[in-house]
Amino acid sequence: MFSSLAPLARANPFHAPHLQLVQDGVRRRPEQSETTSTPRRLAAASPAEEYSCEYGSLKFYALCGFGGVLSCGLTHTGVVPLDLVKCRIQVDPQKYKNIFNGFSVTIKEDGVRGLAKGWAPTFFGYSMQGLCKFGFYEVFKILYGNLLGEENAYLWRTSLYLAASASAEFFADIALAPMEAAKVRIQTQPGYANTLRQAAPKMYAEEGLWAFYKGVAPLWMRQIPYTMMKFACFERTVEALYKYVVPKPRSECSKAEQLVVTFIAGYIGVWKGLFARIIMIGTLTALQWFIYDSVKVYFKLPRPPPPEMPESLKKKLGLTE
Repeated sequence: MFSSLAPLARANPFHAPHLQLVQDGVRRRPEQSETTSTPRRLAAASPAEEYSCEYGSLKFYALCGFGGVLSCGLTHTGVVPLDLVKCRIQVDPQKYKNIFNGFSVTIKEDGVRGLAKGWAPTFFGYSMQGLCKFGFYEVFKILYGNLLGEENAYLWRTSLYLAASASAEFFADIALAPMEAAKVRIQTQPGYANTLRQAAPKMYAEEGLWAFYKGVAPLWMRQIPYTMMKFACFERTVEALYKYVVPKPRSECSKAEQLVVTFIAGYIGVWKGLFARIIMIGTLTALQWFIYDSVKVYFKLPRPPPPEMPESLKKKLGLTE
């Protein structure tokens, strides 16, 4: 089932619209287009009893946001010790010379519990970021797709993913910034504060509300480009996996098979742009997509199949009889 993953990972999923149209026309005979696309479109509009809510409804967005809370909050909290050591190496490289030395010094000075410093702002901050990142992504993807229209949304779907994810991350970083600021103070300034309850009042008393948001601009510069590539690569990789690797439509795959595809797509998507950090970031991102999609499966949310060329566009291009 997944024997062609290596060639797929090396392939570029970002095709220009014209090139994509040519490829779709060559790889599918006209008589095949009708038979393969219709069932998969019906899968997105299955009877209401199959799903717990309507696609694009407030309940749908709310549960997507909840999936984002779990996917980002849990995964980032799980790597707090590594993040703590990384931050200390960046702030004081003379004392914390490398990862292993950083762990050793931290445990020697603060004990094993010291590795958990900053877990509370990390959990709350990244939970809020996940809520906005994944929840607003679904909102903006549907909003921008409706503005473009069915045909343009298909032709420019990569740009659609990039725009939707950038818009979502803009608000996600505003939600993350206060907790990220507190986390950095706790982890990198010895003696400043040991908990969020100590750090937050102290920061406000010293610098006011600005103390929590003065790092939002660097967050935007770091997170928005990363999130754009993360979401666009994931969406196009899922599309490519179902098109070239998985031997059957997603509607015919079991839930377990679909989640495996989600995890692999999350890993490959980050692999393409961040090879040097594949172990940490790749695994973190893949787990986030896996948890997020698991929430969708658990709550029976509508999960439309990968996009296919609209019938109206096929007729314009002469791909149907």
